[in-house]
Amino acid sequence: MELNEKTSLHELLKRYPFLLDFLVGLSPEFKKLKNPVLRQTVARMASLKQVAAEGGLTTAELIEKIKQEIDARSGQAESGDGAKVATDRPKDKTSSQAKIEQLKEIIRELHRGGNPDELKKQFAALIKDIGPEEIARLEQQVIEEGMPEEEVKKLCDLHVRIFEEALEVQESPSAPLGHPVHTLMAENRALEKLLAELKLLLERIPRETAVGELESNLEQLGQLLVNLSEIEKHYLKKENQLFPLLEARGVTGPTKVMWAIHDDIRRELKDLRKLLGQKVQTPEAASRLALRTGQVLQMIQDMIYKEEKILLPMSLEVLKEEDWARVKRGEEEVGYAWVKPGTEWKPQAGLTDSGPTVGRGYAGYGQEARDLTEKAPDVPATSGTQPRRVQTLLDLKTGRLTAEQIDLMLTHLPVDISFVDENDTVIYYSDTADRIFPRSPGVIGRQVQNCHPPKSVHMVNRILEAFKKGEKDVAEFWIEMNGRFIHIRYFAVRDDDGRYRGCLEVSQDVTAIRALQGQKRLLDWQ
Repeated sequence: MELNEKTSLHELLKRYPFLLDFLVGLSPEFKKLKNPVLRQTVARMASLKQVAAEGGLTTAELIEKIKQEIDARSGQAESGDGAKVATDRPKDKTSSQAKIEQLKEIIRELHRGGNPDELKKQFAALIKDIGPEEIARLEQQVIEEGMPEEEVKKLCDLHVRIFEEALEVQESPSAPLGHPVHTLMAENRALEKLLAELKLLLERIPRETAVGELESNLEQLGQLLVNLSEIEKHYLKKENQLFPLLEARGVTGPTKVMWAIHDDIRRELKDLRKLLGQKVQTPEAASRLALRTGQVLQMIQDMIYKEEKILLPMSLEVLKEEDWARVKRGEEEVGYAWVKPGTEWKPQAGLTDSGPTVGRGYAGYGQEARDLTEKAPDVPATSGTQPRRVQTLLDLKTGRLTAEQIDLMLTHLPVDISFVDENDTVIYYSDTADRIFPRSPGVIGRQVQNCHPPKSVHMVNRILEAFKKGEKDVAEFWIEMNGRFIHIRYFAVRDDDGRYRGCLEVSQDVTAIRALQGQKRLLDWQ
């Protein structure tokens, strides 16, 4: 590679990882590079000219020192003008992909019922330096090669068990206050305290025989489980913000497996709350409930481990600063579990709306939108006495509205709306004040199949396939959720020529509507 003032520090460290320690020892200012977030954010955009200035060196001095270190360590020097000085350099026989192929064989053997302890001994030397990104690639590849996601999910705990020694030597991810990674980890610390409190309570329940004590402990258990339900925000931030961006960067397998485990935890927590609502009557029943609750708590604890040893380190490696800026914006809409995030980390100005287009996104709609706006004149929009920006009227079939008016109408309807185009890409959702099913900007441009739990994807595909073939026009469901009656409908959207243009999802809380009786003809405002 070329070494000049424009050379990227990120690419240089990617090619020659040993330069990280070398640079840290070269200047006190370079100690910041030990921070993985800094390396994945600022360092991605820093040139050697900028790095030299930060370290109090001239660009020529820095390049010469780097060149000498590369020559001494790797047997291949880089000249200052970009010409390579090649020497004999032994090839690394244990490449990353070669490791993954051998690791995949471990998974296949596990799938065939092999002994985890024996496999762990056999491959101890191989896995001692395995990293989170390689484990993620491993899961993704075995899924792509035909192993069902459900099977990978079942084996996930065994994966972690076998790779545990390798994972333990990995540094825990670190990030400044306010960075999404810091916030997720802070939520995990609060979650661990709640889990510890629950475990202490569970130890008391099987021993209690007095009716009063048992009822008191079960009541406390119910309250703690209500607090634990805040975990939904934590999981939603991963599913709606982090997973779409990882998928856009080519990481899909681990996100699907983790989402499936989220849903298992959700289902178990729902069942526990239902069992508590049925009034446990005997110590034996309470003991069984405590045992099941303990199993769920272990699932949650294991998920924390997988997040901090695999998901978050891998995300810091794969995602860029503009990606984290998008995660930051979206997490504010989802909300936070148990903690208030810090404010130290702020994305660079102008990055919040940048980053990779997730899926198809808005591609293909630009000219269509221009054609619409060119038909109508601009009109000034005012509010009170303050002039506002000129807005463009859009010609609709039965009127003309500005984009702002359309947005206001859609967000004031008593329903939640989402729209998926003919390519199965989510391109819109109405950001209403009290959405039944939370959404965040991370879903825009995402394939709709990736916006649903793995267990329900087959139903999504069945509906979309029937709509596209013209076999059906509507699909509807109704569910009871948190004491409310929810009506969910899917409509096939077709143009004047009958061509399928997408699917409209409409969800409505109809609890109050179902309770209506008689007639109401008069206004009764008080």
